[in-house]
Amino acid sequence: MSTAAASQLDPSSGSIDPLFHAIQILPFSFLRPPRLRLKLPTFTLPSAMTVYSLILLTYFMVVSGIVYDVIVEPPGIGSTQDRFTGAVRPVVFLPGRVNGQYIIEGLSSGFMFVLGGIGIVLLDLAMDKNRAKSVKVSYASAGVAFVVISYVMSMLFIRIKIPAYLR
Repeated sequence: MSTAAASQLDPSSGSIDPLFHAIQILPFSFLRPPRLRLKLPTFTLPSAMTVYSLILLTYFMVVSGIVYDVIVEPPGIGSTQDRFTGAVRPVVFLPGRVNGQYIIEGLSSGFMFVLGGIGIVLLDLAMDKNRAKSVKVSYASAGVAFVVISYVMSMLFIRIKIPAYLR
């Protein structure tokens, strides 16, 4: 690009409107910008426990089906009528539909998944060599209990949801 073409595209060149040039230059001949002593904001990194808690909360929301609940807007809990008495009973699990859920069903399943994940974290903490033996035993026993409870309850939920599953 030639210098003449570049000077025509440059708004500060001498070939622009003189009134625009005066409006652009004149105020800054007697006005001075203030001297600001601005400091850059300092951000501290969150603690490891804060990050872990946020990730665990995000995991709970994802596996609970929050996105499904927002889009489809299912009822919180269902109901069915008893064949013999005619009474209406509450139903927590939407039977027979694998791709559908009530809100309580999603939240309870998500809680079981998070409980199993916390159990695995406790099992990992039990392997630390710098902890006292009683603390390691407590972590290990709580971790095993959480994983077993999570597995058993998740299998129970699946059997309620799909009655002929693994039989």
